[in-house]
Amino acid sequence: MPNDLLSAADSPAGSNAPAYSVSELAGALKRTLEQTYDHVRLRGEISKVTRHASGHIYLTLKDDKANIDGVIWKGQASRLQTQPDYGLEVIVTGRITTFPASSKYQIVIEQMEVAGVGALLAQLERLKQKLNAEGLFRPERKKPLPYAPRTIGVITSPTGAVIRDILHRIRDRWPCRVIVWPVVVQGDAAPPQIINALRGFESGAVPRPDVIIVARGGGSVEDLWPFNDEALARAVFACSIPVISAVGHETDTTLIDHVSDRRAPTPTGAAELATPVIGELRALAADLERRRQACMSRGLETRREKLALLARALPRPTDLIDSAQQRLDFVAQRLTGSLSQNLNLHHNAFTKASARLSPLLLTRQVEHSRQRLDHAGQRLGGALKSHVDRATSRFAPLEGRLDGALTRRLAIAQQHARLPDLERRMGDAMQRLLSRQSERLQRLDQLRVSLSPTRPLDLGFALVEREGHVVTQAAAVSAGDVLTLTFKDGKTTVIAGEGSAPPKPQPKKPSPPPQQGSLF
Repeated sequence: MPNDLLSAADSPAGSNAPAYSVSELAGALKRTLEQTYDHVRLRGEISKVTRHASGHIYLTLKDDKANIDGVIWKGQASRLQTQPDYGLEVIVTGRITTFPASSKYQIVIEQMEVAGVGALLAQLERLKQKLNAEGLFRPERKKPLPYAPRTIGVITSPTGAVIRDILHRIRDRWPCRVIVWPVVVQGDAAPPQIINALRGFESGAVPRPDVIIVARGGGSVEDLWPFNDEALARAVFACSIPVISAVGHETDTTLIDHVSDRRAPTPTGAAELATPVIGELRALAADLERRRQACMSRGLETRREKLALLARALPRPTDLIDSAQQRLDFVAQRLTGSLSQNLNLHHNAFTKASARLSPLLLTRQVEHSRQRLDHAGQRLGGALKSHVDRATSRFAPLEGRLDGALTRRLAIAQQHARLPDLERRMGDAMQRLLSRQSERLQRLDQLRVSLSPTRPLDLGFALVEREGHVVTQAAAVSAGDVLTLTFKDGKTTVIAGEGSAPPKPQPKKPSPPPQQGSLF
């Protein structure tokens, strides 16, 4: 304990030694603890974690008999190898201090590491249950792999044997374009770099691959622990490109194996999952071509046999032609006799009809028909004349109205024809009017500038004022008067001299007759 505490404790009761204040006592205890326990390694289980909006992390470490509060400052929280989580057994390094406001002691944590593999696996199991409850492991949400990819993206270390095995296997099975995104595959820097690589492939920063392989060689649980990162698992799940996980050996299982679209037992197996065998494809293509040719040959042969069978059932063309020729000869023979007989019958009928007709009878019939025709023509002429008269009387007023309408329509058409010329003339007149008004405005502006009271100031003159009134005569100024001189760039105040006398007024000379000055 500090000396001041010893002296206060050793002072006898009822002495006049000064009493400590609460702040002094709290400060003394704080210094004692920080000097005595400035470097402490503490093992315990995290029972409560609070992440404040300021970025600080407050937690509680406990064992089966006691607990202690801990704090991780904002600057140190982002550099921890292990992030605090509820139920995680850790070993922390820091210093003991107090919080005087509540009389509590706490440990300021500077480093944190997992206490053992069992704790790591327990933390991984809790994370698995959380992601599984959110649906990240569901088989129906996994994307199918392309059968024949053109471009394959590989996220792995560029210096290890993994990338050589993958490239060699892809070259043997399916020679295609391979884009390698180099990353760190071990340590705290591995998850952010892998997430950045996934987003880079997806955003099109490089040629977009058809499938992505995330690969790493085997190792211990601690070596493979970056692939159990929650943020990395969510990034793999959210990637729109199919992802194949090839981390470790066949017995190694990481968190991204559950969220990826396919899991490969080894990096070489990932290359086999991503690519077909080109030799097998060539053999399959050759077999399909052979089967196609065989099917075509069998089909042609079947159709040839069917055609031969159908041809046997058809009669010979000569038989068909001979039978038709025979029928034609028979019909032609009958047609000649029938025509002669028909001609004779019509000639006899004509002879009988002409015998019954006489010239006198025909003349009477023609005269009677002519009289009937004349009578019908007279009736028709009278009807047409009356109809025309009525129509003329009805349409006489309409004719005048029609003439007026046509005259008005002709006048309107002439006016419409003049519209383009009037429009052009109106535009020219408007342009001339605007030009004259613009010139007049320029002349007025020049006159305004020439008559501006501030223009003499630009020429070096000054405006003399006394008590706010403009002085225009020297006789109006007396010695000692305070005058205000206004120049172009500002004002100044002067005092009129005492020895100067106002000049005598000179007789005015007759002014010449006024003349019209130039406005410019």
